[in-house]
Amino acid sequence: MQIFRSTDYRRMPWKNGGGETREVVASPAGATLDSLDWRVSLATVAMDGPFSVFKGVQRTLCVIRGAGIQLQAGDRAPVELYTTSDPHTFDGEAATSARLIDGTIEDLNVMSRRGRFRHDVRRLAIDDTLLLEINAHTLIIYCQRGELRCIAVNESEDLRSDDCAMFDQPGRVQLVADGTAEIIFIELFAE
Repeated sequence: MQIFRSTDYRRMPWKNGGGETREVVASPAGATLDSLDWRVSLATVAMDGPFSVFKGVQRTLCVIRGAGIQLQAGDRAPVELYTTSDPHTFDGEAATSARLIDGTIEDLNVMSRRGRFRHDVRRLAIDDTLLLEINAHTLIIYCQRGELRCIAVNESEDLRSDDCAMFDQPGRVQLVADGTAEIIFIELFAE
């Protein structure tokens, strides 16, 4: 189990220069935006405009703070995303633009390079205990809201809002919420 604290995320400009991203974790370590296999990051969107283009990459976006965003990806119908919406997946190479619904938002963005990895992203609310079987190449648990204890093998760590835990070996992890915790559950599968 690796723990990533929100205070340690690496800040970097968007590929198109329109904003800032906090990179949670990427693979392989030290990869550039053009050579990554996958990446999990947080972005603040403060104005309407285009998204960066990532050729060969599948993206999934979850709004984690703010009123929401309307996303237009390629020729798909626009979709409105809120903090309670299901994760939204789209092609990274599609011309994508965003319109803020009512002010600045923050989103969690998961990217994986097609042909190397694929990802599955889900939102979960936990108000007790949840036992998970790790079947993916990598499992990442992002704590969107609340507090959560992660227990795996002989390790135990607490997560607070914006912290992540990563698991890259088969096994089980027990999640114990202190009150109600909202998490984003990210599975990465090698292709």
